[in-house]
Amino acid sequence: MNETRSVLRDLEEAIARGTADSRERALWHATDLLIAGRYCEEEIATFGEVIGRLADEIETEARAKLADRLARIEYAPASVIRKLAFDDEIWVAGPVLRESERLDDATLVENASTKGQEHLLAIAERKTLSPAVTDVLATRGNRDVATAVARNHGAQFSGAGFLHMVQRAENDSILAEHLGRRLDIPRHLFQQLIAKASDDVGKRLSGERPELVGEIQSSVANIAGDLQSKFGPGSRNYFVAKRTVSIQHRLGNLHESSIAGYATAHKVEEVTIGLALLSGLSVDVVERALFDRDREMLLMLARALDFCWDTTMALAFLGARDNRITAGELQDLERDYAKIQVQTSRSVLEFYQSRKNPAKSSTPRALAH
Repeated sequence: MNETRSVLRDLEEAIARGTADSRERALWHATDLLIAGRYCEEEIATFGEVIGRLADEIETEARAKLADRLARIEYAPASVIRKLAFDDEIWVAGPVLRESERLDDATLVENASTKGQEHLLAIAERKTLSPAVTDVLATRGNRDVATAVARNHGAQFSGAGFLHMVQRAENDSILAEHLGRRLDIPRHLFQQLIAKASDDVGKRLSGERPELVGEIQSSVANIAGDLQSKFGPGSRNYFVAKRTVSIQHRLGNLHESSIAGYATAHKVEEVTIGLALLSGLSVDVVERALFDRDREMLLMLARALDFCWDTTMALAFLGARDNRITAGELQDLERDYAKIQVQTSRSVLEFYQSRKNPAKSSTPRALAH
């Protein structure tokens, strides 16, 4: 440590007395020492102070060379990497934004929120991206940025980020294809992507993901058949349930405890109609949410309505085969339920509502903020 400080002290004295050429030579000498050695964080920070001072006084070409040398160094000084990442010149910022592991999520979010599209594109090409970063890229990025992050399989998306990307893909066939090929895209959003994509893109994605498309189509068909046999639209039970629940809704007596009561009593018709009235969704979407084996849409629906876990669990049991769920599956459901943000789930529901009533912009009372 003392030897390192002595060398850096000599460099600082040379900086103070030297010319522009000698300072640049000192920069490369300090950089070579850093790359060649193994130092503790305190020593690295000291290198950072010296290299940072020198970097302030060099031309763009030299800063770009410095960025290229430090971008892949796992122990590069964080202060220098940050300074290079926020450089206005993309030739300087690009290498560290794409490759440096010394940039944390907070710094990447700040950079993506304040810099230009070239900086965002460089971030989108990183080996891995957290949902916090992709959320910003999905909302601020232009078409090139959106496409880059969609095809980056090391990128993770939040529910809101995925939804925003799917909405952007409605008029962008290239983006739609990259999103459709992602193995982590939620099933209900993949279905929306297929529904709104062009015929060519829809066919290609269906051909590339036959197991997912087949599962969706089979699930919808099975649900429709099960419900038709239980309480099809022509059945007396359905009309009685619809009249009863609708009256309660008009009187303001339809709420979470009502739905929980219907669910525990295995009143499928009342639950389905009640959820449709509270959420503003069509009955067929609610039916799919209740009986889909994936249950992701059911969790989204429950979260959007701000239902507690006990009510959500009752709905899950109602839609389960033979009304049975294993303890392990129930733990997984509760964990997934806890991860879903209310705002994200409401955004998903608004997306479905817009497909039901494209001309309407009002939000149902139950979902109002």
